[in-house]
Amino acid sequence: MSINRRLLTDTDFQEAMERQLRMRVFKNDHIVDSGGVILRFDDNTVVIQSSVSELAYHNRRDCEFFELKRRT
Repeated sequence: MSINRRLLTDTDFQEAMERQLRMRVFKNDHIVDSGGVILRFDDNTVVIQSSVSELAYHNRRDCEFFELKRRT
């Protein structure tokens, strides 16, 4: 089982990026990305890498970002 914490602030995104936390991204109430880590972000875009060659660019305003934590 996992629990999700929503990322809202730059500090939230920075912490998730530094700790290489796995992410789940929603757009219009649908999962559009899952399991990747944040490579970089700015006020408009969050770049998530799911594998060596797979990058996804998500609009920060249009999407909701959650860190995935395993519940122990």
